[in-house]
Amino acid sequence: MRKIIRRIKWLEKARLGAFVKILENRMAILGIIILLAFAFSAVFADFISPYDPLHIDLEKMLEKPSTKHILGTDELGRDILSRIIYGTRISLMIGVISVIIGLLFGVPLGAVAGYCGGKIDNIFMGITDVLLSFPSLLLAIAIVAVLGTSLVNAMIAIGISQIPVFARLVRGSVLSLKGREFVEAAKGVGATNFRIIFSHILPNCLAPIIVQSTLLIASGIIAGAGLGFLGLGAQPPTPEWGAMLSRGRIYIRVAPHICFFPGLTIMLAVLGFNLLGDVLRDVLDPRLRMLKARI
Repeated sequence: MRKIIRRIKWLEKARLGAFVKILENRMAILGIIILLAFAFSAVFADFISPYDPLHIDLEKMLEKPSTKHILGTDELGRDILSRIIYGTRISLMIGVISVIIGLLFGVPLGAVAGYCGGKIDNIFMGITDVLLSFPSLLLAIAIVAVLGTSLVNAMIAIGISQIPVFARLVRGSVLSLKGREFVEAAKGVGATNFRIIFSHILPNCLAPIIVQSTLLIASGIIAGAGLGFLGLGAQPPTPEWGAMLSRGRIYIRVAPHICFFPGLTIMLAVLGFNLLGDVLRDVLDPRLRMLKARI
């Protein structure tokens, strides 16, 4: 009983220590602040948005930033700030849901391939290698072309393009863990392969999975904006950052603010996730911490 209590206290100290290290990193704080601002905008868009993002006012088309319209208006007189705020919901949803799809299929695929090995590993990794041979955005475009242009299909396409990334990552982690003592002990007490994989091995792979998920959310946002820019994602008049860039490029010489602010928003969102992902990698990977300490 005392050993269990000591173990629990040790885990609590380890988690608290990781949390403190994150808060001590200025880049991490900056990333968290950026992400909290976007999350707040997505949740409370109905309350903080100054105008209806779909309201058209041709008398105010292509207005420059002013006190009435802080970021100006677009080619149809719609308030750009309001459209960016509402577009936050769509972009974050694309990033998160695409990562969830990648996790649901990529993690089991990589875990089974790494643990079983042999023909199963060759078949699963062969499929993964085929998917990895295509650039992720090109693969997403091909999938959307088959499924049809819509926001849901765009999220599915981006999620499918992320499956091989998670599969390769988890397979490598499983290969390094399946020969450890705790796995052999689980086999010795008669645990099934399913239980060994999902109760003993995968919990020890959470650190790289969490870091990769954070970074791939940023990639999902970029891919979603790319599909929206090409007209393969969210369809007009839905406010989406990539679609706003696509429409605004026509007027970039006479009204550059139409492209500048949506592009800046995409950059900040990706920057926030990348900063957080880099710090999580430093905190959750003890080998990387030891390497940096030596340097």
